[in-house]
Amino acid sequence: MARSRTRTTNADAGRFTLEVPLDASGIEDAEGGQKVKVLAQARGGALLSDTVSIGPKQEAVATLAFDEHPGSVRVMIGPADAGDEELLGLQTIALDVSPRRWAQDRRLRLAPIRISPYYWHWWLRWCRTFTIEGVLRCPDGHPVPGAQVCAYDVDWWWFWSSNHLVGCDTTDMNGAFRIEFRWCCGWWPWWWWAARFWRLEPALVERIAPVLRRDPSLASLLTTSHQPSLAAFEPLLADEPVRSRPLTATVDPAALAELRPQLLERLPHAVELEQLRIWPWWPWQPWWDCTPDIVFRATQECAEGGVVLEEGIFDARWNIPTTLNVNLVANDNACCLPPGHGCSEGECLVVTSVCSDLVTNIAGNPLAPAAPVGYESPGVGDRPFGGIVDIYGTADCLSGVDYYEFEWSHTSAGPWNPMPPAASADISHPYVQFSPLAFPTPTFSPAVPIGGRHVYETLEHYEATHDPAEWATLNRVWIGQAKDWLTRWRSDQGFADGVYYLHLRGWDLVAPDTLGNDRILPMCESDDENFVVVRIDNRIVGAGPTDAHGFPCGPGTVHTCTTEPEAAILAVTILHSDGSETPVSACGNVPVKVADQLQIDFVAYDPDGHLGRYTLQATYDVNLANDLLALGGTLVPSPIGPAWAPAAPHVGPSYADALAGGAVSPTWRGGAIRLTVPATGPGGAFPYTCCYQLELRSHKRTIVDCNYTDWGHTNYTEYSFNIAI
Repeated sequence: MARSRTRTTNADAGRFTLEVPLDASGIEDAEGGQKVKVLAQARGGALLSDTVSIGPKQEAVATLAFDEHPGSVRVMIGPADAGDEELLGLQTIALDVSPRRWAQDRRLRLAPIRISPYYWHWWLRWCRTFTIEGVLRCPDGHPVPGAQVCAYDVDWWWFWSSNHLVGCDTTDMNGAFRIEFRWCCGWWPWWWWAARFWRLEPALVERIAPVLRRDPSLASLLTTSHQPSLAAFEPLLADEPVRSRPLTATVDPAALAELRPQLLERLPHAVELEQLRIWPWWPWQPWWDCTPDIVFRATQECAEGGVVLEEGIFDARWNIPTTLNVNLVANDNACCLPPGHGCSEGECLVVTSVCSDLVTNIAGNPLAPAAPVGYESPGVGDRPFGGIVDIYGTADCLSGVDYYEFEWSHTSAGPWNPMPPAASADISHPYVQFSPLAFPTPTFSPAVPIGGRHVYETLEHYEATHDPAEWATLNRVWIGQAKDWLTRWRSDQGFADGVYYLHLRGWDLVAPDTLGNDRILPMCESDDENFVVVRIDNRIVGAGPTDAHGFPCGPGTVHTCTTEPEAAILAVTILHSDGSETPVSACGNVPVKVADQLQIDFVAYDPDGHLGRYTLQATYDVNLANDLLALGGTLVPSPIGPAWAPAAPHVGPSYADALAGGAVSPTWRGGAIRLTVPATGPGGAFPYTCCYQLELRSHKRTIVDCNYTDWGHTNYTEYSFNIAI
C-alpha cells in the first residue's frame, strides 16, 4: 500500500499521533485507485493533513502527528487536490474526535472509516482544472496586446449579483491569452456565500421589478439595498405557518430552499425570469455547481479609462467545458496593434486620414470627389475643419528618413511655406513593452528646432536610437491609431480661413544638430508627391461687453462675443384672433388666449456660409422644455432682418433642410427667420401661466479639434417673459 504525505508526520517520542484507517472495500471500480486527503483541525484551528493512495477494495491509513495535545479534533476526508482551507468548506466525510480519547495513550487509532461510492465518485470531479484559451481583438479585428484579461464565475440571486475571480492572464502581441484555474464544488452553503462579494445589479432590477408591479401587494419587495437581505420577504410570509425561522437582514443560504416553494405561491408566475435563472423562479444552489459560468473583464494601461471589455451577467457562458476557446471583442478605448501598411520599397508616404475621416471622404484629395475642395462629406455634410487638426498616414513607411516636417500652400502647385513653430503641436506614440510589461508613451516634439527646422522624429529613427534590439526582437511594438499620427496641426495659430494644401518634407540627420538631404516624399505606389487638402474655418471671439452687433456678451451672459455664428431674437409678438398684435418685451407680462399665435423673429446666421443648424425652445417651470420647431408652425424669411443678417432665402432649420430647399453646396448662411406657432392650447408654445424663456442656439458645421459630436462653434441667446393664460 503506497502512501504520500503533504508534510512529515512521524510519531516521534512526546508527540500525539492520530491514525485514520480508510476502507474502500465497498468500491467496485475495476480501475486503479486515487489519492485521498485526510485533514485534521486541532484545538485553536491548526491544520494538519496527510495524503494517501487507496484503490478499490483496499484499505489505507493516514497518520497525523501533533506536537502538543490537540484537544478536540475535527477530521475531514476528501479529494487530494483540494487545499487544506478548501477542504474545511466542502461537504465531505467528517467526524469529531473528543479530547478524552487521548486519556490513555498518545497514539490514537480510529475505527476504519468506510468510503462510500457516493463520495468516491464525487471526489473525482469536485476539484477539476479548467483552461480558457482565447484572443482579445478590437472591433476591426486587430489584436489588443498587453491587456489583462480576467475571468469571473458569475452568480445572481434576487436583485444582487457576484463576480468571483477565477484567473487572469496578459495578452501577447497577437492578443492571445491562457487562463488555467482549479474549480471545486460541493461547498457548505455558508462557506460558499462568505467567499463572495455581492452588489446590487441594475440589470436584475430592470427585469424583476415589472413582474412585481403586476401585484400592488408586492410593493414592499421593490425596496432594494446594496447588499443581499431576506428582510424584504418578511411581510410576504408573515402568516406562513410552514416557515420555521424568522427572516433577518443576514442571508442564510441554507434557508433559501425552504423559502422557495412558499414564495412561489405568492409571487406572479414569470416564465421570463425562470429562463433567466432568477431565484426563486429558478432553483438556486450554486455551491453544488461543478462547472463555472464565466464572464470576462479586460483592462489595458494605455486605454482611456483603463477598461477595454466589461461583460454583464447576461453575457455569461453557462457550464463551460474543461477546455474553453473564446474570441473577445474590446471596446473602442483599446490600444490595438495597427495593421501593417504593406509599404512599398524605398521612401514613400500616404496621408490616410484627417481627424477621424479617411481622406477619400474629403473633397480634392486622391480618390475623393473633386469639389467642394477640402470639405468633409462633400455635397452632404460639407463640413470644414477648425482648431486642432490631426493628420495621420503611413508613418511606419518613412524608411530611411530621420526627421520630417509639414509645409503648407493655398494651391497644389505652391509656393510652399514651413509651418510656424506654434502650429505644429506635440504628438505621442505609445508602445507596449512585453517584458517587463509597460506602456511607455514617448512625446515627439518639433518645439526645439534642429538645424533651424521644427521637425518631428520618425519612428524608424527613434527605434534605432532607443534600444534597437528591443524593437528587433518585437519585445516593443507600437500600438493604437497614434502609430500613424503624423502631426497635430494648430490651424488656429495664424492661419486665415480658406483651403490649405499640406505635404511632408523628409530630412536626414547628417551630423549632430544638422539636417540634410531634404526631399518631398512621393505617395506610395505613385510618382506624385504626397499631399492632403482641407478647408479651414476658425472664428474670432472678442472680449465684450457687446459683440459687433451690440448684443451683450462675455462674462455674466450666455452669449459668445462672436458673429460666427450669430444668434439673436429680434422680436416676439402675440398675434390675436381679432387681428391686433401685442409685442412681448424682455421681462414683459402678456395675456394669451387659445386662438392667439406666437410670432418670433430671430437670426441664425453665419457670414462664412457654414451654418449647420439652429434650435429654438421655450423652457419653463422646473426642468420643462417645449421644442418650438416641432410644433408644426411655419418658418419663413423674416421681413425685419437687420442689414448684417438679411432675410434668409433658405430657412432650414438644418443644413440638410436648406439643401433640400434650394441652397447650393457648400454654402448656407441662414439669416433672419420668422417662426409662427399656436401660442397656447393643444400643440401650443405655452401650456399654462408661467415664466417662459426662449432659448436660441446657432451651430456651425465646422469640425473643431476633431470633435464630430459637439458643435464647437456655437452661439446662444435667451429671451425671458411672463405669460398669463
